[in-house]
Amino acid sequence: MTHHHGHDHCGHSHSPSNYNRAFVIGIILNISFVVVETLFGFLSNSLALIADAGHNLSDVLGLVLAWVASWLVRRRPTQRYTYGFRRSSILVALLNASFLLVAMGAIAWEAIQRLSQPTPVSGSTVIGVAIVGILINSITALMFMSGRDRDLNIKGAFLHMVADAVVSLGVVLSGIAIVTTRWLWFDPVISLIIVAVIVVGTWNLLRDSINLALDAVPEGIDPLAVRTYLEELPGVVEVHDLHIWAMSTTETALTAHLVMLAGNPDDALLSKISMELHDKFNIEHTTIQVERGNFLFPCEQKFCCQQRSVTLTKD
Repeated sequence: MTHHHGHDHCGHSHSPSNYNRAFVIGIILNISFVVVETLFGFLSNSLALIADAGHNLSDVLGLVLAWVASWLVRRRPTQRYTYGFRRSSILVALLNASFLLVAMGAIAWEAIQRLSQPTPVSGSTVIGVAIVGILINSITALMFMSGRDRDLNIKGAFLHMVADAVVSLGVVLSGIAIVTTRWLWFDPVISLIIVAVIVVGTWNLLRDSINLALDAVPEGIDPLAVRTYLEELPGVVEVHDLHIWAMSTTETALTAHLVMLAGNPDDALLSKISMELHDKFNIEHTTIQVERGNFLFPCEQKFCCQQRSVTLTKD
């Protein structure tokens, strides 16, 4: 049997982009705004402002966690953590989705309470503070916009900021409605609408991060297409024990056993397989085990899988 591991792709870089500056600016802006918004929320007696401040506070924590994860994934592997700390980005994406949903649940609960007991709100103060919130959150979101499709961790930070901008927009609408109509119930109603919109938007982040945490094949990679590619390689008569999973929110790994009756391929073919898996399927870390298919020395994993299959059939 031959074992080959490859992750050098002629200069291709798989490290997540460095968003240190964006994280620092975003955290400073949002902490400052939380303080201001909380103060004016109590002064104006606005649930929308206080709720938005609480949501912003959860976003500060989310940004801090995402920043820490973006640093951890770049740390070198150790003897104990042989893959490094890449998976921390997946865990943080899952935490960020959870924080968003918990924050929305708290806002919804308070809004329902306010519906039964509306209280006076200073509409003009609400509008002014919320407009500042839209600007701050939009600026922060734009700094993470370019990486949202490539990194689930950055997507989590981006969604937090977009959610805040939407909440602040809702607060503005609430303030305008209160100033023009004196409808006190409009404040909690807008809060509930915003909660529904953000929960729908957060669901995909939660689903994707759970899938990656459970080692599911990442979105955008067709496992059948990968298997077909490997089966059609010259000399390959069988592919088994094929596994594809996310090492982090930006890196994908693959392991596979290839049965090649003619014997072990040379390094050039193994290197070609590794590079083509990267170029065709965006798989960075490839481990290939080659077998000759000798029935006297069956692959242990394959043999165990066959045994389990037979057992299940008999039952």
